[in-house]
Amino acid sequence: VIEETRRWASIVKTDFTRLREINDRLMMAERAFLEREGRLQDHVALQQNQTSISKHIPELNTMIRAAIFYVFFALTTSLSSCFSPKSHYHSLFLSNSLANNASIAHNLYMLTRRPHVAGTEANTETAEYVKSILTSNKIKSHTVSYDVALTYPASRSLTLTPEPGHPPIVFDLRQEIYNGDLYADVANEVMMTFHGFGRTGTVEAPVTYANYGRVEDFAMLKEMGVKVSGTIVLARYGKIFRGDIVDNAYAAGAIGTLIYTDRKDYGGGGKDAGWFPDAKWMPPTGVQVGSVYSEAGDPTTPGWPSTEGCERRAYEEAEKLGVVPSIPSLPISGADGETIISSLGGRLANDDWQGSKDAPTYRVGPGPGVVNLSYNATKTIATIHNIIGVIEGSDEPDRFVLLGNHRDAWTFGAADPNSGTAALLEVAQRLARLQKKGWKPRRTIIFCSWDAEEYGLIGSTEWVEDNREALKSKAVAYLNVDVAVCNEGFTASATPQLDELLKWTTKQVKDPKNTSQTVYDSWASSSGSPQVERLGGGGSDYSAFVQHIGVPSVDMSYRVGGYPVYHSMYDDFTWMEKFGDPMFHRHVAVASIWGFLALQLADSEILPFNYLSYAEELQKSAKELEDEISNKTTLAPLHKSVDALTKSATKINNEINAIEEDIRQASPRKKDFTRARAINDRLMMAERAFTDPDGLSGRPWYKHLVYAPSKHNDYGSKSFPGIDDAIENAKTLDTAEAWQSVQHEIWRVSRAIKQVAQVLSGELT
Repeated sequence: VIEETRRWASIVKTDFTRLREINDRLMMAERAFLEREGRLQDHVALQQNQTSISKHIPELNTMIRAAIFYVFFALTTSLSSCFSPKSHYHSLFLSNSLANNASIAHNLYMLTRRPHVAGTEANTETAEYVKSILTSNKIKSHTVSYDVALTYPASRSLTLTPEPGHPPIVFDLRQEIYNGDLYADVANEVMMTFHGFGRTGTVEAPVTYANYGRVEDFAMLKEMGVKVSGTIVLARYGKIFRGDIVDNAYAAGAIGTLIYTDRKDYGGGGKDAGWFPDAKWMPPTGVQVGSVYSEAGDPTTPGWPSTEGCERRAYEEAEKLGVVPSIPSLPISGADGETIISSLGGRLANDDWQGSKDAPTYRVGPGPGVVNLSYNATKTIATIHNIIGVIEGSDEPDRFVLLGNHRDAWTFGAADPNSGTAALLEVAQRLARLQKKGWKPRRTIIFCSWDAEEYGLIGSTEWVEDNREALKSKAVAYLNVDVAVCNEGFTASATPQLDELLKWTTKQVKDPKNTSQTVYDSWASSSGSPQVERLGGGGSDYSAFVQHIGVPSVDMSYRVGGYPVYHSMYDDFTWMEKFGDPMFHRHVAVASIWGFLALQLADSEILPFNYLSYAEELQKSAKELEDEISNKTTLAPLHKSVDALTKSATKINNEINAIEEDIRQASPRKKDFTRARAINDRLMMAERAFTDPDGLSGRPWYKHLVYAPSKHNDYGSKSFPGIDDAIENAKTLDTAEAWQSVQHEIWRVSRAIKQVAQVLSGELT
């Protein structure tokens, strides 16, 4: 009788869950007809849902009728005894018996045998490899392909005439193979150095040195009386996104841009430090390639997925709109950069603009050195492949916990991104072993292997746009790892409601360098308390989840201390094995934190979110704004809405405590599951309310009004980006209209925060 009761009690619980899932799909389908610009959405998903629902209704009716007979037993027997405790499996996930650094090393080696740029055959092979690992571990997997705009280098050249009458110096623009290079046989597969989405063109002009190419650097040149207009800018990489360097140069009147890797930042400070393969530093001929496209997703399908036969605007239209850079650019090595620096005269650069101790003296020019820069790109529509693996939830299959990492690389990609790919596969393999031991997640866990991230977060963005409404109604959280390991120090970023969970998780994982302490201990050692950064930058695949549709997210990495061979051909398995993580223990730690976070989010009866952390973070950000605004505006609406959020966050925390106490003291009843589901929905949907359908002014794809990239640095994270942009404009114009725009942005953010508070409260006005 007890066994039969348990069996039917489980069915009763499952039926309510499945009915709730179907009702959610019926309810949310109408929302999908809404679109930012008034266009009709694709109705295929709706039709598929209806077919799926109709198919299951007879089965559900039969099961419910049978289950009613046993409902008395179900209500009088402890349902908690019907389900295996999850904590045992969670502990097992972190055990040495499941962790496997040798497997991680093998997967990384297999993924990085060839350069694998997005859209190439080699990268398709990595997709197939990832899929094969998932399927061999009984994780249901499929490929989602998109046809997207990409560019590849057709030709490029660079010559320098140091002074009039001097013979020109022709740069070969090649990264040298080192002695004993295990990848020498495939070095010819490394694409010539270029900028993804770089502008085709030939320009010739004197050179101006602009430090890191930031807005403040060009302001300094103006203050020094240096005329940038009509020159080619030389800037070093290291502070802002390379695409913003090109845009800032164009805004200053430059006709071309060269970006080099300075020894001061990537070469260990000088020749004495040595370089790879003898040391971890970038060799003199190393070139950091990368994209100069500063938006997200396929530039020819803005806001909608690049599916077969979709609407597509001409690439030339994207160029006219300034979506891709307006002037040609090239990445060059530190050695070539110093050669050009040596040809410059003009004023002496400031001390903080100078190079390493044995570098030439830096002057700002312009000239007398004159550069001829020529670049020709091949524009194409290429097919990219995302791999999606699914472990379906047993209790709430319609709630998704997503783990993502991109797979494409500019060259071999041992650190960026395939250290993350290897860690993702490690998580999948451990969870597969838990399944064999009887574990099933409460909620669905989804593994995402993205393509074409390097060009502009394209694979993840197209997928999110393709599944926008389903993800908005079902995604619990997105956990991202890009570069899992490139140095010793752990760092993490998150939306604030996940701060406490993230810190608690790192307390459960041993530090890979000192096993007598935890990752939390080493993370906190420098400041006394770990600093969780925010996800406002556009540097990785969390962007579409946080900034476009408002899904709580985390990003993590071992990268504090720098990444010398970033985006160069020296980022190979040999570098990782010698310098990045010789025993692959940091890879194991990342996989442990990543997977354990996923387990907490997938298995906890009540989602482990704390919005009081969010309210505290918003209070800090509002305080920082006070020094930026004039007496022509007021932050009173913002402070009022944050206070409302604090009250709602406190209220829902009290409700959670009450429910958890009920669950501990008594057998869960149907209303307990319903109450838990209702609270979880409020916790899950609150982040969505930070988004605004109109998006940021001038940047409508970015919907999140609290976290988005800085206008002049795509990697930079800004709180209240719309307010920040308006303040910057108002300070320049200093007109009543400009300051009124600041006030409008303050009101927009205030209204969004008020909506968040309402969602958390669970009440209507």
